[in-house]
Amino acid sequence: MDNKSIEEYLGFGTGAVEGLGIGGILKVRVEDFRVEEVSPIPALDPKGRFTVVRATLVNWETNRFLKRLSRACGINRNRIFASGLKDKRAITTQLLVIDAPRKKVESVVIPDTTIEILGRTHQKIGMSDHDGNRFSITVRGCCYENGEPMDGKEAMRRVLELVSKMSEKLGENVFPNWIGPQRFGSTRPVTPEVGRAVVSENFQEAVNLYLGMKGLNDGEETELFREMWRETENPEKCLEIIPKHLGFERNMLESLQKQPENWVKAYKTLPPSLQLLTVHSLQSLAFNHSLAGRLKSNIGIVEPEIGDLVAPVQPSGRIDVGKMSEVSETNLERCRRNCRLGRLAVTGPLPGNDAPIATGVPGEVEKKALEITNLDSIDWKVSAIPRLSTNGTRRPLSVMFRDFSIEEVPEIHESSISKRWEEGPKENDLWTPEGCSMRMKFILPPGTYATVLMRELMRSPLDHY
Repeated sequence: MDNKSIEEYLGFGTGAVEGLGIGGILKVRVEDFRVEEVSPIPALDPKGRFTVVRATLVNWETNRFLKRLSRACGINRNRIFASGLKDKRAITTQLLVIDAPRKKVESVVIPDTTIEILGRTHQKIGMSDHDGNRFSITVRGCCYENGEPMDGKEAMRRVLELVSKMSEKLGENVFPNWIGPQRFGSTRPVTPEVGRAVVSENFQEAVNLYLGMKGLNDGEETELFREMWRETENPEKCLEIIPKHLGFERNMLESLQKQPENWVKAYKTLPPSLQLLTVHSLQSLAFNHSLAGRLKSNIGIVEPEIGDLVAPVQPSGRIDVGKMSEVSETNLERCRRNCRLGRLAVTGPLPGNDAPIATGVPGEVEKKALEITNLDSIDWKVSAIPRLSTNGTRRPLSVMFRDFSIEEVPEIHESSISKRWEEGPKENDLWTPEGCSMRMKFILPPGTYATVLMRELMRSPLDHY
């Protein structure tokens, strides 16, 4: 699949508003993408069971870091609690709660990380327990649609114009709440198809997909490894050539080497959070296609229609799914007013065995999304791994960003740049090393993707994020 067909598969529609973006590419340097969790520190108590830390990671994928940390602490990975998974090629800061003695945690030394001990607590934290994420993101190589370099003045004008247009159409600082490409595997959208195999209880297919599915930008070594698996399904041969960075794939192969037919066990070598992610990403396909269907049909995503399901918005930006209401003729105007005021949010489906679906015209859009993604007759119960079963839920169709700012930043004069930048733009790329660099800062609610907002402003191909 190319960038365009992957975007169509993932349900990404066009931009929320018409307009020209700034092009460019993200993550040229690790320092160009910074994420800091906005979250309260759990109540501290010297007699608490858990150690609370603030961890800053440089170019670490969260699951891999937590595995390394658990090994250093001499505990199971399940005894470390985090509120979210962060981007890899980035500098990220977040709270962790670790079920280990303070002295043990203090002795941990892991390259490219800073672990600040905050104290002890009796409280764990769960996924999305934080209030939001503060981003600082630099776009480099901004250019016009013909590839000519763009200067900072024009880039700033275009960004502010797009922000203004979105505010006029959707409300101040509101944008569509797409589920971002990293949820699906970006340019190798393997995660939802693995999830599809899991909910179908076909774990052989799940493992085969995870090991063998081709990616758009795999690199030669990775491509050869995946091709060998597709052709041979031989763990021993594949272990001889597997690239070092494919740790999860290596764990699967080693499991199959010991028990060749135990596909469930091989799948379960993935971290529990990544196992859940495969199912969640399958649900996310339905949400994105539902959102795209509404925009294509000119159905609003901020103000509801009759049949929509709306939910109260909490101060953190999360919604209270337990207090959802169906919009009817009698409460339509009241719901619309509360949605405009940010008290309620119109929601879209994350399907499951007991997930509510909208009715009326919005319901037809949601049903069509389920049909397009072949999720209209799925049984979401996973007998082999019950914790992966899901009843489904709902997600806001739109979301607010706040504290937005933009500034031009200097060109790069150091060596820690991506290989892609060194090689220069390829055919169909939308960036140039002569283009300006722009830094944008903003805060998003938990579970919202910064790359989605950047996509609205850059309008670059999918593999530029």
